[in-house]
Amino acid sequence: MTNTVKTMALCVGLRSAAITVLAGMLAAPAAAEARQQRGPLVLKSASYFYVGGKVDPKGKGNPIVGHMYVEYMIPQRLRSPYPIVMVHGGNQTGTNFTGTPDGREGWAQYFVRRGYAVYIVDQVARGRSAHWNHVYGDVQPARLNQVEQRFVAPERFPMWPQAKLHTQWPGTGRPGDVNFDQFYAAQAVSIASFPKQQEINPPAIIALMEKIGPSILMIHSQSGAFAWPVADKRPDLVKMIVAVEPNGPPVRALQTIGAPDWFKDGTTDKLSGLGEVPLSYDPPLGEGERLSFVRQDKADGPDLAHCWLQKEPARKLKNLANVPVAVVMSEASYHAAYDHCTVAYLRQAGVPTDFIRLADLGIRGNGHMMMLEKNSDDIARVMDRWIVRQITNGRGARKGKKK
Repeated sequence: MTNTVKTMALCVGLRSAAITVLAGMLAAPAAAEARQQRGPLVLKSASYFYVGGKVDPKGKGNPIVGHMYVEYMIPQRLRSPYPIVMVHGGNQTGTNFTGTPDGREGWAQYFVRRGYAVYIVDQVARGRSAHWNHVYGDVQPARLNQVEQRFVAPERFPMWPQAKLHTQWPGTGRPGDVNFDQFYAAQAVSIASFPKQQEINPPAIIALMEKIGPSILMIHSQSGAFAWPVADKRPDLVKMIVAVEPNGPPVRALQTIGAPDWFKDGTTDKLSGLGEVPLSYDPPLGEGERLSFVRQDKADGPDLAHCWLQKEPARKLKNLANVPVAVVMSEASYHAAYDHCTVAYLRQAGVPTDFIRLADLGIRGNGHMMMLEKNSDDIARVMDRWIVRQITNGRGARKGKKK
């Protein structure tokens, strides 16, 4: 064989190998996309804008700070009287809602197809909302172990009792798997200080709702701490809250330490019970006065955390009294041990709260990142039905409407 022939053979072999690798990378997303079997997404309009923020004259270079990126999709046929504002959780961006690691459409497209206008944000100083470290401070490091343990493959790390039930992540859940790598690549630089995040995000969310009008607020995980201040400040703009495993539990964060104890209480009370931003309680707190809390003597079940509530008589969250809330909880997430505490706290404070346990509806095996998992459409369908019931029954339809 001549050198020229050998070179041609080698090139053909390399090309074949490359095609094989590329086919493997694309196979999972392509197959998943085919399974959705959906027609074209018909939109009246789609674009983006920024809300909130101002020029910081003290910052190096005078950057704009406090602003939030907003992407929107308006369906050709609008059926819902209210748009949905989708706010992602920690270390994530709005891409949580616009697609899945295995190539399917996300919750944003799901709700657009059902006639909702959808607005998807990148939190302040996250993703396409520029982060200036000389303004916002330190950032969190990459956390590969946490991604595996809490989000993608908790069944391999028995850090809480329900973790073994996790089955819905697409792919192997290991680095090197195309679905894992797609998700891990989507992790974004995040401000290290959670109190700082709680300070800067609610004003931007309110600015968005002032621009688009009364809305349904859908939050996930970390952004749960933003929902309550937004609704407290502007209950006229928040028609209902879909809280997908919202930041919790109330009062004291938990340390997940594994068997046999599983959970250990933190040592510091959250200022408002639900976060570090003050909320409007009734009767109001006096100057220098703090809420009083009490811990359950006995947990509600053997695999559940002890809840913290207000000492009775409990003060009421007066501005949330007419804002319907749904807390959505999956079967295998670390939230499965304590989201009932969030529900109990909200109800005690007079907030009309429904608790949607997906496992009770036959939707099983999901973890915390349920919007990215194989049965994400089934979960969206449950939330859609809850929203329609609120609108049909008049809950959240106008200020002052009672349950």
